[in-house]
Amino acid sequence: MRHQVKGRQLGRSSGPRKAMFRILVTDFLRHGKIETTLSKAKEVRSLAEEMITLGKKGTLNDRRNAASFITDKNIVSDLFSDIAPKFSDRNGGYTRIIRKGFRPGDGAEIVILELVD
Repeated sequence: MRHQVKGRQLGRSSGPRKAMFRILVTDFLRHGKIETTLSKAKEVRSLAEEMITLGKKGTLNDRRNAASFITDKNIVSDLFSDIAPKFSDRNGGYTRIIRKGFRPGDGAEIVILELVD
């Protein structure tokens, strides 16, 4: 299963855009929350929830699919052992977006994307 990074282009070609989303999802799963722009957060949310769903299933194929997208192998093991079991009783909606304000330089809306506890 190839993870399709589609949707918003964000002014980047497909290679750098996919790399940016992989890094953002990895950092999001590492720290439990990130601060970014609204449009990036909406894309990262769908990808991160897909990774958590793979972690809930827990098969070897799901682990390999997650490892092909997440850049840090320690985060993959944390996803399957710590993060995903917390959401075993939820059917989606693992993240929330909290609007923080606007960035002074360019006026982009800044949000906090975090895991629901």
